[in-house]
Amino acid sequence: MTIKQLSVFLENKTGRINDLTRILGREGINMHAFSMAETPDFGILRLIVSDVERAVEVLRGENFAVMLTDVVCIKCDNRAGSLSTILERLSERDIFIEYMYAFADGAMANIVIRPNNLEQCVEILQQCNCNIQNCF
Repeated sequence: MTIKQLSVFLENKTGRINDLTRILGREGINMHAFSMAETPDFGILRLIVSDVERAVEVLRGENFAVMLTDVVCIKCDNRAGSLSTILERLSERDIFIEYMYAFADGAMANIVIRPNNLEQCVEILQQCNCNIQNCF
């Protein structure tokens, strides 16, 4: 199972991420997870939200450049070695992880990954009985 991730391109200027969070908050859209990367000219905010379609609509309406991407969310035990075991299975089958981000909540961890081959990645994770249901 895959989920939709928003990638939003932000100018590197003070307050721009606050503009985005204010808009989503005003619209009642919750940010479940996010990661931010930067270059000298702009940042890329990758996020999982409660209402993907509405978020895309309102952000584009406010002149944000938004792209949708399919990603996989894995829920696993929050203990040493859990992620390594999962990544080893993917590596054995030549799945390359383009990027990933994660957060832990008590005994469980949620890992969002963007693999080079989404369908094969999901198939492998299902064969390994990984929890790839919607984590949010």
